[in-house]
Amino acid sequence: MLHLIDRRPNGRGKSAVNRERFLRRYKAQIETAVKKMVGERRFADMDQGGEVRVPRKDISEPSFGFGRGGDREFVLPGNKEYVAGDRIPRPDGSGGAGGNGSSGGDGGSEDEFVFSLSREEFMQIFFDDLELPNLARTEMGHTERKKSVRAGYSKAGVPANLSVIRTLRQSLARRIALGGGIDREAAAIESAFTVAVAAGHAVRAAELYTELERLRNRRGKLPFLDEPDLRYRNRTWKPEPVARAVMFCLMDVSASMDEDKKDLAKRFFTLLYLFLTRKYGEVDLIFIRHTDDAEEVDEETFFHDTRSGGTVVYSALELADKIRGDRYASGWNVYAAQASDGDAFGADPARSARFLREKLLPSTRYYTYLELAAPDTQDHSSTLWAEYERVAEASANFAMKHATRREEIYPVFRELFKKESQ
Repeated sequence: MLHLIDRRPNGRGKSAVNRERFLRRYKAQIETAVKKMVGERRFADMDQGGEVRVPRKDISEPSFGFGRGGDREFVLPGNKEYVAGDRIPRPDGSGGAGGNGSSGGDGGSEDEFVFSLSREEFMQIFFDDLELPNLARTEMGHTERKKSVRAGYSKAGVPANLSVIRTLRQSLARRIALGGGIDREAAAIESAFTVAVAAGHAVRAAELYTELERLRNRRGKLPFLDEPDLRYRNRTWKPEPVARAVMFCLMDVSASMDEDKKDLAKRFFTLLYLFLTRKYGEVDLIFIRHTDDAEEVDEETFFHDTRSGGTVVYSALELADKIRGDRYASGWNVYAAQASDGDAFGADPARSARFLREKLLPSTRYYTYLELAAPDTQDHSSTLWAEYERVAEASANFAMKHATRREEIYPVFRELFKKESQ
């Protein structure tokens, strides 16, 4: 009897093929649902999977039923309120929760289809056709991470690591080696037995036959599988260099940066952080906020604490360069993202642009600047934008974009990191 064991990594009641088909067919609806998750998570939780909710009406499919043609009217047995021709009104939903999972009240809400995404699927939906500019990882970290690699086979191990093919191969080799001498000796005795029978030597033939039976029994007692045949897959821990990156988040938190602009900045920083975690094994986050002076803070303070004062961008750039030199001088790929409304005073824009061009950009893999403005603003240009434009013209690792609404953040991000045509 043949027994087949399916060891594919599918959960109970699930199919990898059907799951892939579902992701491909309803990619647009899933992408829309995933984007809503970005603003609700902390940076450290962004690269995790999660449950997305897709309206059931978006995944409904047409169905066909077979029955008698024409119009038919009938009343079900036991009905005391309606007669043929009456129209049954929609339930008002006041009689309980019901079985459709919709909220009570008007009874017109739509059920939602809940779909669980893994981490890999979540990242793939976001960054399917994006790439980091200058992705060659020239900076490798110290050998702080160990990777489990194959290291041949061993004679001892746990049953889960048993190599069936290698074990059977070893068993076959043992049986051939031990049984070869017996087979040759049995063949010689069998020839002598044939000669003795032909010559009529009954006593000699009986002795040879007894010896032949003994050899055959000895050959048959060789075990098919023995303890020395077992071979286990062996693995060992091997240190490997880790590609590491540090991401500097610089944001203006002066009075002109309201909560809507901070929300736009958070979404942009989040996308960049997710993208870097997909490309590097270790990513550090540095949050620097500034008004007329800069300071390093944690994530909660960075996005939610309020400050007042003017805007001096130079202080944030100077602090970022100092932190980079003190903590990330070697072995780190440096990325920076700056968000501001461009409101800077006096000579600060020119001074900041010069410092950026001479100090930060030479030691940075990629620097992005996002200028935020109110949705009703007609002219998006600012003095800081004008100075940064000159830097962008002369630098390959510097990019800048405008954004005014939430729906613009993702297209802007894709424009910055889209793959170049081959």
